Amino acid sequence: MITTILAAGGTAAAENQFGLQQALEEGGIISQSVFTILVLMSVVSFYILFSKLFEQQKIMNQAKRMRAGFWSSNSLREGSAKLDKNSAYKQLVDDGLAAQDQHAQLTDPVEAHDWLHGSLARSEAAINSKLGGGLAFLATVGATAPFIGLFGTVVGIYRALIKIGASGDPSIDKVAGPVGEALIMTALGLVVAVPAVLAYNWLQRRNKSIAEDLSAFSNDVLGFLASNGKVRPNVGNTATTKAPVKPAGTTATAGQAGGVQTRA
Repeated sequence: MITTILAAGGTAAAENQFGLQQALEEGGIISQSVFTILVLMSVVSFYILFSKLFEQQKIMNQAKRMRAGFWSSNSLREGSAKLDKNSAYKQLVDDGLAAQDQHAQLTDPVEAHDWLHGSLARSEAAINSKLGGGLAFLATVGATAPFIGLFGTVVGIYRALIKIGASGDPSIDKVAGPVGEALIMTALGLVVAVPAVLAYNWLQRRNKSIAEDLSAFSNDVLGFLASNGKVRPNVGNTATTKAPVKPAGTTATAGQAGGVQTRA
């Protein structure tokens, strides 16, 4: 029985005369080059996707640790020491403190608020620019991969039709196979482009969320610096705040008074 199954599989493989390998052979060096380019684009796209996901998750974890204990510190320098060495939030704090020290050395009078705001904005923009690195490649892949695959298809069909015309046998069985092989290149282009577009949109949305958190933290740092530490986010746990409870004795007395009036 096993011999019969293997024999049937070998016969089916022998009868399959059309596939990716045949398409590459039919298209020649151009189709082979297009296939190589698409494969490289796909590999780089997935590398960017996973590396950016790792980088984004790292900053999100830094945000959780920042919220856990940064604003409970007595000063920004003390809070900065609690953050990770390569934390994006530590970079914002250190740049803000450096800008404060630099402002004291300026000979041309500049508003402290403007100077601090500009320094924090530059630091925030640098972090966002690093997060956006590589996304332009994903957008390029999503926009161009289908057309690159289509180019391979056109070349493959052209070569197939030339070969069919030279053979003098324009029957459907001679035309359908080579033309179908060439269409594989268009399918490959779509397979490369669709994941790149989805990855680009997803990473952009996550970057936007991170940028909003960084902007809020930057404003908090600016308020702290501009007020000499008097203005800071409320880190108290409001969930534990409850309305004052009336003493039990007061309730009992009210009940007794009500009872007396009823009897009256």
